Amino acid sequence: MRKNIVAGNWKMNKTLQEGLTFSNELKKLLNNKSVNCEVVIGTPFIHLSEVAKSFKGTKVMVAAQNCADKESGAYTGEVSASMISSTNATHVILGHSERRAYYNETPELLKDKVLQALSSNLTPIFCVGEALEERESDKHFDVVAEQLKGSLFELSKDDFSKLILAYEPVWAIGTGKTASAEQAQEMHAFIRKTLVEKYGEEVANDTSILYGGSCNAGNAKELFSNPDVDGGLIGGASLEAEKFLPIIEAFN
Repeated sequence: MRKNIVAGNWKMNKTLQEGLTFSNELKKLLNNKSVNCEVVIGTPFIHLSEVAKSFKGTKVMVAAQNCADKESGAYTGEVSASMISSTNATHVILGHSERRAYYNETPELLKDKVLQALSSNLTPIFCVGEALEERESDKHFDVVAEQLKGSLFELSKDDFSKLILAYEPVWAIGTGKTASAEQAQEMHAFIRKTLVEKYGEEVANDTSILYGGSCNAGNAKELFSNPDVDGGLIGGASLEAEKFLPIIEAFN
């Protein structure tokens, strides 16, 4: 059975002290609450160890927002998957549209990052999604299919089953625009159909596919009620514990 997941992505926000304040606030809010989804917090690299320590003994897991495509070596400023794993982080966000757009991350590069993450027992949250002009020219299905095939479809069935996918329409990230529940379901169903064709129904049906793109407390329940939407990758609404909590509770 696939899992319902709510993952926060802080992006380049919060000092370490602010991150720990958030962690303590979220722990208090979740205390004695029944949560019907997995919760993951994606922090900047320098926060990982302390935030993971803060959440130890809780059901909240921690993700890095990126990792290097190499195992180790003379790559000044890079952070390897094994370094991330050593902090007790469990997940890593890969292929986010901001990484693709601002840092020219290619399908080949992302393929190597996924392999590095898997070799260090991290769970990749792998992002796909189209830009506004690609949707308006009816290329959105082709774009997403190519992103999946270009980075992931050389994985074995066993390795692919370790991934979480996130569909994030680029035109809905940080813009306040959100894909309608119908648009989200349509793309998530297409992704699952594409997985069926490659890996079979069992793997496709067990793969969690999250929606990312201006998801918030006001629209989470409607989005998550779709049969192929298994949760959210949350940006701005994950920066305050009190705004993040109702999204987690959308599965209750």
